[in-house]
Amino acid sequence: MKANVGSVDKVLRIVIAVVLFSLFFVFESNWRYIAVVGFVPLLTALASWCPLYSLFGLSTCATKS
Repeated sequence: MKANVGSVDKVLRIVIAVVLFSLFFVFESNWRYIAVVGFVPLLTALASWCPLYSLFGLSTCATKS
């Protein structure tokens, strides 16, 4: 797996994951389990690889000259 998630993208994904995890404490009903979706951006940030970016040939990593 070639890294395709850059540093700014990683930070944004971690922030989104934290926001989604916080929804667990905000909602009272079964909607609170939407916070589980927060694992997706967290795992892609930690792995520096996004399967959707690979599928579409995108990359936010800095290019080396």
